[in-house]
Amino acid sequence: MKERAYAKINLCLDVVGKREDGYHDLKMIMVPINFYDVLEMEFAEETTLELNRDYLPINDKNTIIKAIHIMQERYNIEEEFRCRLEKHIPTRAGLAGGSADAAAAIRMINRMCNLHLTKDEMIAAGKEVGADVPFCILNRPAFVEGIGEKITTFSCNPDFYLLLIKPRKGVSTAEAFHIVDEQEGIHPDCKAMQKALEYNDYDGIIASLGNSMENAAMTLVPEIRKAKQDLLELGFDGVLMSGSGSTVFGITRDVELLDSSTDVLKRRDTLLERQPYIHDESCLHEI
Repeated sequence: MKERAYAKINLCLDVVGKREDGYHDLKMIMVPINFYDVLEMEFAEETTLELNRDYLPINDKNTIIKAIHIMQERYNIEEEFRCRLEKHIPTRAGLAGGSADAAAAIRMINRMCNLHLTKDEMIAAGKEVGADVPFCILNRPAFVEGIGEKITTFSCNPDFYLLLIKPRKGVSTAEAFHIVDEQEGIHPDCKAMQKALEYNDYDGIIASLGNSMENAAMTLVPEIRKAKQDLLELGFDGVLMSGSGSTVFGITRDVELLDSSTDVLKRRDTLLERQPYIHDESCLHEI
């Protein structure tokens, strides 16, 4: 059985403040994009994981293995799984690649073991893996609050294209949050972004782009600022860093600009992906 594990971007991210438990309350607009890993799972005598990237762990530090063990414990699953991951989403990129992989594993175990879990039950398991896993299980445009556990999905059908570039260096989320705590940051209006998406208000979407973590991430990885500048100079209408970085995306409706910019960035060896935004659940189907 195979399934795609889709990346996400944050069109708006507001760090509301630090909590007593050390975590941060957030408000976010998160959307899935058509950029994905492919996970294959089958029953086996023992649980193993094969990867096409040798820099990733294959033990409990990998979100797929962690998700499997959590599901086995929660639902008394005796079966073991042979897993193969075709990895495309980079790590430390702000795209929730590891969370997407874990969410795919949870959905597949639900089907393979005939658990008939509800989305809420899968989300509960996903919370034990990581903060972005619940969103990745639903894989729908959403207004997300708390540390990622409060999710309100909504419908939208915007007509724009994305071009993603990622500096070679990633961002430490913990270090970025530490800098945010010491700065007087911006607080973008995520509800305004949701409204703009729901009404397909392109100008409103561009105006509502914002990320409280961007300046902190740029302090750690100055190349993020250069990536933003490159996309703006190429002519993209809106440019933003996703999550805690370091991926930067540009938004445009101009297909010719998308094509010409793709060629330029390929020559610079900085292009990550160019994709239309996706907004439905078709990506959850088995492939």
